[in-house]
Parts: sequence; structure tokens; C-alpha cells
Amino acid sequence: MSSVSEHETGKNSLSSKNTILEFRQAGFSYEKSSPFINDMSLSVGNGEFIGLLGANGSGKSTILKLASGILKASKGSIDLWGSPVRTYKNKDRAKLLSYLPQILDMNVPFTVRELVSMGIYPYEVLPRLTVDEAVEMVGLADKTESLISNLSGGERRRVYIAMTLLQGAGLLLLDEPLANLDIKYQIELLRLLKELREHRGITVVMALHDINIALQFEKIILVREGRILSSGNPGAVLTKELLKKAFDVELEIKRHDSGEAYINYENSFWKNQIEHSFSADSYTVHSPFAHSLRVVDRVSIRQTAQGKYPVYKLTWLNFRKFLGGF
Repeated sequence: MSSVSEHETGKNSLSSKNTILEFRQAGFSYEKSSPFINDMSLSVGNGEFIGLLGANGSGKSTILKLASGILKASKGSIDLWGSPVRTYKNKDRAKLLSYLPQILDMNVPFTVRELVSMGIYPYEVLPRLTVDEAVEMVGLADKTESLISNLSGGERRRVYIAMTLLQGAGLLLLDEPLANLDIKYQIELLRLLKELREHRGITVVMALHDINIALQFEKIILVREGRILSSGNPGAVLTKELLKKAFDVELEIKRHDSGEAYINYENSFWKNQIEHSFSADSYTVHSPFAHSLRVVDRVSIRQTAQGKYPVYKLTWLNFRKFLGGF
């Protein structure tokens, strides 16, 4: 059908070039301030699944806005499929990349169907993916005719994600898309993006600050204060030294003998802040930071050659955290 070929323009053009987005010594300054992004060079290859990781204010959102052409680099160059990103007409660029900002207009006077339908604006024919299919992908099939104003914050964000998927671009630039989502939908969205990458060849660059989520990406770009600290696979980037530079906290990613990954905190403050109790088959943890780590309060008792010891689980990625690491 002609609608399929039209909608897959961005995807098909991906295959001809390996590098689809490239920063060459790019710089950017907000008005009347010193350079915020300075001499940044990075490349995004066809089909890559990249996590743009850093603390709040590290420059992640600015990088995505530069990549999408919303902001103009003050120096250097930013190319999309070999041409300067800002030379594309808006509709042409929208066929190649889709940008989902972190801050969304949540009080629009539209129904879910009406807002999601706006994702097809670059096209003169209907896209391959229908509105109903996009809405179903994000778990809102029963809310299609509901007003956006009647939805929860997490549901509204999922509506915008559906609109982004309907746009059908080959490159997705997503700024903290998992914010305000329940753990269930965080997992499902990541799974969906990976499936789209596998079956439709999309490329994903997602800004995030959660190290647990970062472990799901094949490539991580770690940033601080508008500069790239490191880029590569999680094992190479998520080192104790680099995480200290990026987040100003002593932590590291470790693996148990079973191969399970877990985060080891070395801040002695927390050692005296944990209260716990356990029964024969469970362990209950009460911690000041338990919510931010997304722990569950029922966990297993692990048997080792040295004896039994309790662990609790980081719910959303099924990692284990050993209490003895605090």
C-alpha cells in the first residue's frame, strides 16, 4: 500500500547511512550566559538504542533540543542524515525524527484520539500505524474518547508517547519519557521501543537520570554540565569513578556470582538509616530512599556457602541489592 511506503520514508532512508545524527564540536549558550554546551562531538548510528544519562541540569534536554533542531548551535555543526538539521522544512524533519519533550502541555482541550491524531500531520496519506493501534500500544484503549483533562499525569504522558509513535519517524528523541509512569508502564514502554527497533529499524535516544533504567541500554552517553564524560556500553561507562563525577555520590554497578547486576552504595550515612525485619520467607525493608529505588518490601533469603543473608529487589528491572553493601 502507498500509505506504508510514505510513512516509512524515514526508516528507509536510514539504511543508506550508518550515522544518522552527528554533532561536530557543537556549542550552545543560553542568552547572556557562558557556553552551556561546548565543543560537543557525538554520533548516533542507525538502529542504536542509546541512553543519555546525567543528573538534573546536566544538559540532556538541551542536547535533544539541539538534535531536533529546536535550538540552533552557536558553533560547530549538527547533521541529520548528512544535512544540517535546521535546513529541513518542519514537515520533512518530522518524517525523519520525532521529539518528545520532558515538559508537556497537559491541559489541552482535546480527547485522546484528537491529540494522538496530531502525530500524522507530516503526511498527506494515512500512516501505517492507526490511532487506535498507537493508543493500544500505550495501554489506553479504553480511554480513546476521554478528555485529556480527565486523565492522570501518567496517562497524559502515555498519550503523548502514542502520538510520538504514530508519527512514525525513524529516529526518536525522548526526554525523560518514563517520568510519572508506573513501573508497569516503564517496563512496557522500554519493551515496546526495543520491539520497534528490532522490527522496524527505529533508532532511540532517551534522556534519563535513573541508573537502573540506563542498564537496559546498549549504549550510554554520560553527561555532566554540558560535556560528555564517557560514551560506550554500560560496563565501560557505569564505573565507580565516572558515576561519582556525574552524580556526586559514591556508588557502583556490581554483579553477583549469578550474573545479576546491583547498585552498591558506599555512603556511610545510609548504614544507620535502615530498619528491617524478616520472617521465614521474606524481608521487609524500611529506608528513607526505598521509594526512589523502587524496592519491594517482600524479598527472598539467599542461601550461600557462607550462610543465609537477605536481599531486596529493585522492582522494575529485577536487580538485586545486597543490604551488606550499605
